[in-house]
Amino acid sequence: MDIPINAEVSCADGPCGRSTYIIINPVNQQVTHLVVKEGDFPFVERLVPISSVTESTSTLIRLRCTRAELASMESFIETEYLTGDGPYAGYATGQYWLMPYGLPEMVAVPLQHERVPPGELAVHRGASVVATDGRVGRVDEFLVDPKTEHITHLVLREGHLWGQKDVSIPVSQIDHIEEDAVYLKLDKQSIQDLPHIPIKRPMRESTA
Repeated sequence: MDIPINAEVSCADGPCGRSTYIIINPVNQQVTHLVVKEGDFPFVERLVPISSVTESTSTLIRLRCTRAELASMESFIETEYLTGDGPYAGYATGQYWLMPYGLPEMVAVPLQHERVPPGELAVHRGASVVATDGRVGRVDEFLVDPKTEHITHLVLREGHLWGQKDVSIPVSQIDHIEEDAVYLKLDKQSIQDLPHIPIKRPMRESTA
């Protein structure tokens, strides 16, 4: 089963948005959640349990929940407002106030952060993949065993070092994962020597 990032997502009652992040447990390499950005304003990103996924290809993820149920799920991005008061608050936004103009009594500055479950990591499309001797490409998708929900391979599809369509790296060769990078146990030559694993995708992709 492919778990793609930036793919169309469909609920039981119709299209609902796109996938933006995959949440994984870095200890056991298990996918725990999918982040779905709703297709309608205000385009809220929702934290969806991986158990809600019924089907997944490289271009489409189907969920068993309805769009209304998706809208009730926890927001991935939380916004809090930091406030400051006094005559210097305007300087925080780079504004200079001169007489006879007044100053606002209070300035509220929005601060957004991701609500990643404790002990887990959010991996986004385009995160760097780094071999022991340098960067080799970027994250495009994961292959996941649907029975265990564990990642089996990391797939590089475009913009990687060797230019071929797919490079599939066994999860056993991942040393560790950080928010913006996946670090491997292999060097570049060892990655190039990995056997090719065919990945079945829709016909329209194979002709692209």
